[in-house]
Amino acid sequence: MAKKTVADIEVKGKKVLMRCDFNVPLDDDCNITSDDRIVKALPSIKSVLNRGGALILMSHLGRPKGVREDRYSLAPVARRLSDLLGQDVAFADDCIGPQTKTLAKALRGGRCLLLENLRFHKEETIKDKAAKEDEQLREAKDAFARQLAQMADVYVDDAFGTAHRDNASMYTVPVLMKPKPCVIGFLVEKELKYLGDTLGNPERPFVAILGGAKVSDKLGVIENLIEKVDRILIGGAMAYTFFKANGHTVGGSLCEDAFLDKAVELQKAATEAGCEMILPVDTVV
Repeated sequence: MAKKTVADIEVKGKKVLMRCDFNVPLDDDCNITSDDRIVKALPSIKSVLNRGGALILMSHLGRPKGVREDRYSLAPVARRLSDLLGQDVAFADDCIGPQTKTLAKALRGGRCLLLENLRFHKEETIKDKAAKEDEQLREAKDAFARQLAQMADVYVDDAFGTAHRDNASMYTVPVLMKPKPCVIGFLVEKELKYLGDTLGNPERPFVAILGGAKVSDKLGVIENLIEKVDRILIGGAMAYTFFKANGHTVGGSLCEDAFLDKAVELQKAATEAGCEMILPVDTVV
């Protein structure tokens, strides 16, 4: 699983575009209640800054559905980053556009710029499958990604929490930036190593715990794990899809009806592979 990391490339005098996962929890007053995800990104951030790179950070926060919502602004993240780094982190009011491009161009080595929430633009979350089937969606997604890509000389992916998504910032930007360097950050490297060690030589019994809202986001993961683990514990809202597939009522709870048959198939495949798939005993619908 060896991949080139941010440590393997020259960043001095270069603009470095880094995709992070700053999807931090906020209270009703938009104060950060846990900065864990910000802290985990610091090693990669400091590596670039300490070696003279001009660092442009981008992330999503929440699910604003392609429109600007102040409660999902990354401004609180910029303030917290400033405190953690001991330097002012510049903040762009948008992630693309002429003003943002100007800020990025003026950014000096050793300094940091955080772009506003990527998901304020609907193009960020256009599914690649949909884009392949609809030329207008493809052009829109590419145009958005191109504006991000044009600001930098190097791309760094340090957003392990969103690595499964084909968002423009995760998938399209590095494709458009080639042959410029596209590498992973230290957080992604750490998680990949952990996964490699765990899946390659696991202790038994080997149990996987999966959560989240959607089965559709985890299909590939579940199918892969069925052949490797002894048990899979299904939690989170995705469990409702399995409940309904098994004939239970789930009321108004989140459920992906389009994947009910797939949920049945996954449970059957698990049984055939000798993998026990366990659903929650207690739940609220």
